[in-house]
Amino acid sequence: MGALRQQFIEDNQGHRIAVLLPIDDYNKMLERLEEMDDVKAYDAAKASGDEVIPFDQAIKEIEAKRNDL
Repeated sequence: MGALRQQFIEDNQGHRIAVLLPIDDYNKMLERLEEMDDVKAYDAAKASGDEVIPFDQAIKEIEAKRNDL
């Protein structure tokens, strides 16, 4: 992403209370945060020791449970 172009909003005492970012920088930050969340979820799933099943099978089981309701 490189250097962020940012501006700060300050209160009357000069304390920074908000940040202004170009929308492209903001969107890139959101994308990276989402990627980090995905990595954390993957790591947690791997560490859980739960049984691994194929995605298609999981969908079929979820749909079957939904149909039973």
